[in-house]
Amino acid sequence: MLITLNSEEEKPLLIVLAGPTAVGKTKLSIELAKNKNSSIFSCDSRQFYREMSIGTAKPSLDELNEVPHYFINNKSIEEAYSAGDYEKEIISHLEDYFTKQKIAFLVGGSGMYIDAVCKGLDNLPKDLAVRNRLNLELKENGIEYLQENLKILDPKHYSIMDLSNSQRLIRALEVCIITSKPYSSLLTSTKKIRSFKMLKFLLHIDKNQLEKNIEKRVDLMVENGLFQEVENLRDKKKLNALNTVGYKEIFNFFNGDSSKEEAINLIKRNTKKYAKRQMTWFKKDVSYRWIENLDNSKSFNEINSIISKHKPN
Repeated sequence: MLITLNSEEEKPLLIVLAGPTAVGKTKLSIELAKNKNSSIFSCDSRQFYREMSIGTAKPSLDELNEVPHYFINNKSIEEAYSAGDYEKEIISHLEDYFTKQKIAFLVGGSGMYIDAVCKGLDNLPKDLAVRNRLNLELKENGIEYLQENLKILDPKHYSIMDLSNSQRLIRALEVCIITSKPYSSLLTSTKKIRSFKMLKFLLHIDKNQLEKNIEKRVDLMVENGLFQEVENLRDKKKLNALNTVGYKEIFNFFNGDSSKEEAINLIKRNTKKYAKRQMTWFKKDVSYRWIENLDNSKSFNEINSIISKHKPN
């Protein structure tokens, strides 16, 4: 008799652990991955870069050594790297990984990069001439000018995207200009077929507690040498990778535009705004299981129990 296996039950499992910055993803994901003898694939759009460590809250060397980590320190800030590039690379890595292992963890707070893995990105039109013009406008008029243009052309996408990311800002404007339609209206949400199944968890905590965590984290970054890290990158400050929270505020301090205390307070304020935008992005995806992460052991047990019901045969 021919026995037919249930293909869905046999598929390897990708466990997504998402959430805003400072919600506690790193510690919990390492504990879960160790328990499953598994590995962690990062989907943090700034932890790819070797030159940026303190300001991106990368796992420590000890934490990186506890379980295998991928897509951390694998790029230079000198390299152009998009969510589309990431999708191609990580899907190839995962397919190879799943020939040997049955469970992997995808961990981070960059919603677009998570979607690139889980759903795939839309194939939207490109125009190099338009992109070059927008890059020139960025150089001549500053990022605020582009932000205001996107607010007019696509207020919906403006409200949820990382406005400090000039590369994504330019890409959204490029599509708006080429098509004469809002960028957000062209996102079809048509999912690509993946060779693995997924469980998606969204870590969250009370807003006040999250803001306290953010303030504590920024103070710790400063204590650990954030200003020195940024100073070492001053000659690279025009690169897109460095146009991000925690770096641009300190570049402005070095330019004499603010005091050190003002720069630190701006980092805290802008990080809180970024965390709010992250949650706005995640809330639109109903496939996430929400996990309150106030007690690490409780979160671990809750997630582990769910995983045990869905793990591959």
